[in-house]
Amino acid sequence: MPRPRAHPASALERAGPFPSATPGAQGAERSAVNAPLVYITGASSGIGQALALRFRHAGWRLALVARRGSELQAWADAQGFGVDAARVYAADVRDVAAIVAAGHDCVARQGLPDAVVANAGISVGIDTADFTDLEVMRATFETNNLGMAATFHPFVAGMRQRGSGRLVGIASVAGIRGLPGHGAYSASKAAAISYCETLRVECAASGVKVVTLVPGYIDTPLTRGNPYSMPFLMPAQTFADRAFEAIVAGTSYRVIPWQMGLLAKLLRLLPNALYDRAVAGRGRKPRQHR
Repeated sequence: MPRPRAHPASALERAGPFPSATPGAQGAERSAVNAPLVYITGASSGIGQALALRFRHAGWRLALVARRGSELQAWADAQGFGVDAARVYAADVRDVAAIVAAGHDCVARQGLPDAVVANAGISVGIDTADFTDLEVMRATFETNNLGMAATFHPFVAGMRQRGSGRLVGIASVAGIRGLPGHGAYSASKAAAISYCETLRVECAASGVKVVTLVPGYIDTPLTRGNPYSMPFLMPAQTFADRAFEAIVAGTSYRVIPWQMGLLAKLLRLLPNALYDRAVAGRGRKPRQHR
């Protein structure tokens, strides 16, 4: 019986360890054939776009995914990314068949990625008493949870067979404790944290590392409409620098910025009665339906 075809050694195995976290290190010198490959969803703006710039600055090749493929391609062209440096795949993570097909297309065109970042996500306020907001909740879970699993799916078996790789899930501190008006988002991000933890344990023996990144308030189009204070607000590019370091290191769980991690732990320890009083008057995420 013929033996299954093995995936070729990853760029990391051919070229040594992950590129240095120092900006620009190895970037100019690393040849295209040896450059590691990162696959990023939600790459057309915000955290996804900042991560794309950070990885490219370190010499990585890019596989970039977004619903609006033409806009993302125009952005990549404006950065001077040639076809050897970056390829764009148009897909909506809510469309399981489309996002799985984009992953297989990436493997066929660029090879099996060294890191996959499931970044695409939405954040919309809901009121459970409003029937129309149930569809908002469905869309949130389809994007933030099913979309994450569908993003990873085309690469898990190949990475396990190869014995290396990073699967990176972007969660949120909103998943640590529920926030008023954030029922869909908080629940989806709590689920993302637990899902990534499960996947981390499942992949540990194979050499594949699962990294859970938990952003606090990051200055992106997703947060600019928030009608409440956002402590420790961080520029997207600063977040990308710190996220890159965590991905390179294979850190299992990282809250960025660290101050939000400390605050989240303190909130987690608060008795429910105290927590309820602390957040009762907090502003709520705008809803689509009013």
